[in-house]
Amino acid sequence: MDYTVSMFLNTLTPKFYVALTGTSSLISGLILIFEWWYFRKYGTSFIEQVSVSHLRPLLGGVDNNSSNNSNSSNGDSDSNRQSVSECKVWRNPLNLFRGAEYNRYTWVTGREPLTYYDMNLSAQDHQTFFTCDSDHLRPADAIMQKAWRERNPQARISAAHEALEINEIRSRVEVPLIASSTIWEIKLLPKCATAYILLAEEEATTIAEAEKLFKQALKAGDGCYRRSQQLQHHGSQYEAQHRRDTNVLVYIKRRLAMCARRLGRTREAVKMMRDLMKEFPLLSMFNIHENLLEALLELQAYADVQAVLAKYDDISLPKSATICYTAALLKARAVSDKFSPEAASRRGLSTAEMNAVEAIHRAVEFNPHVPKYLLEMKSLILPPEHILKRGDSEAIAYAFFHLAHWKRVEGALNLLHCTWEGTFRMIPYPLEKGHLFYPYPICTETADRELLPSFHEVSVYPKKELPFFILFTAGLCSFTAMLALLTHQFPELMGVFAKAMIDIFCSAEFRDWNCKSIFMRVEDELEIPPAPQSQHFQN
Repeated sequence: MDYTVSMFLNTLTPKFYVALTGTSSLISGLILIFEWWYFRKYGTSFIEQVSVSHLRPLLGGVDNNSSNNSNSSNGDSDSNRQSVSECKVWRNPLNLFRGAEYNRYTWVTGREPLTYYDMNLSAQDHQTFFTCDSDHLRPADAIMQKAWRERNPQARISAAHEALEINEIRSRVEVPLIASSTIWEIKLLPKCATAYILLAEEEATTIAEAEKLFKQALKAGDGCYRRSQQLQHHGSQYEAQHRRDTNVLVYIKRRLAMCARRLGRTREAVKMMRDLMKEFPLLSMFNIHENLLEALLELQAYADVQAVLAKYDDISLPKSATICYTAALLKARAVSDKFSPEAASRRGLSTAEMNAVEAIHRAVEFNPHVPKYLLEMKSLILPPEHILKRGDSEAIAYAFFHLAHWKRVEGALNLLHCTWEGTFRMIPYPLEKGHLFYPYPICTETADRELLPSFHEVSVYPKKELPFFILFTAGLCSFTAMLALLTHQFPELMGVFAKAMIDIFCSAEFRDWNCKSIFMRVEDELEIPPAPQSQHFQN
């Protein structure tokens, strides 16, 4: 056996070792590139994920936790509920208009600012808010019920026009005033408000066009709302219609207020938002107060902003980046114009400065992605239609509209730049324990990658260390590449080393070998003459 192995090794040429090491380096390099791409896209190692999901069950590694499930289920229920609520995707209260803003961006840049996942969530929202079970009784509403499910934008727009045309044809219906009589009445049917909404959102190419369509939608939606309000107590069907008509009316008025804000009529927009919040105080799902805060900041009405925060920045209410960072901006405004980091390091922070720094730390703990956009360390993109609270998508949506307000307050960005990184010293392990909020949710990166377009580099917090397999493949690629280079430059020497190492592992007496025997064999194979000895050693 040893003779056969030695004969085989003697027949191998240096070219074989060059090809072997080169191929190994190429394969490990391809694995490294794929692992790095997979890690940048999904945030985990492909080899590690496959080994955990497929190999661990084969090795029986899933039965260790079964005995602890009954004991830990009750203790973890609260944390699980909190994790689910924090990973919930919310409708962006400041979302843009598809036709007038998102589509114009696509026409100019050729990039799609919205992902399929984001638009699919919007379609689900539209079906929830704008449809009910009795839509099949009215042809226009039945058409719109199908239109909200359409994936093709042109098909949705065509369906909206069809709904308006059908409604126009059937708008004059002859009804007998008296049974078996020839006296007839002409009755006008209401317009389809949801059709106008779809056209204003997706077909209008400017904000002014969208506003005109929303005003037509308001006229139709207000009539439907008043009729269903009178009939809401006549049964569950009428109650569902009234709930749908209420959602439609609130949506139209909110979007009209946003049109006024876009067109520079900020005071009119503030009045419309205040009236809407007074008329429908229980509909907090639309988060109209965030639109109001942004408009008040544009007017620099900081006292009114503080009054709104006093109502909504409550411990019992859900937080958002708009709430936390607006509160930090107001406190920073009181000290930012005179703040100097050198002076603060000498004399210490005053009470007002300490309050401002604590407010910034609170905001950064809630959403650590925002400061990089406010400080313009990362480029902004158009905000998505849905956001994940405490995630990168919420940070983009906030900074897109509020960066100008921070720049308007003198020294506010300087104070933020000097203090925001101190938050991370208070929470060194954000995934395990928080300071003022719950631990940072783990699911934000995955959801943000679904919500944000592929050309945007998603901000990840906390920064993940490189997986072991990426480091391993990088080391393997470098080692094999070095061997290939040495074998190409010194083929005979590397061939002798390779034969010597293989002989060591193949021989039954490899334990008795040492480094001296290896180098002796190298000298014998290369026929290196022995060094001449001095006269002293000869004697």
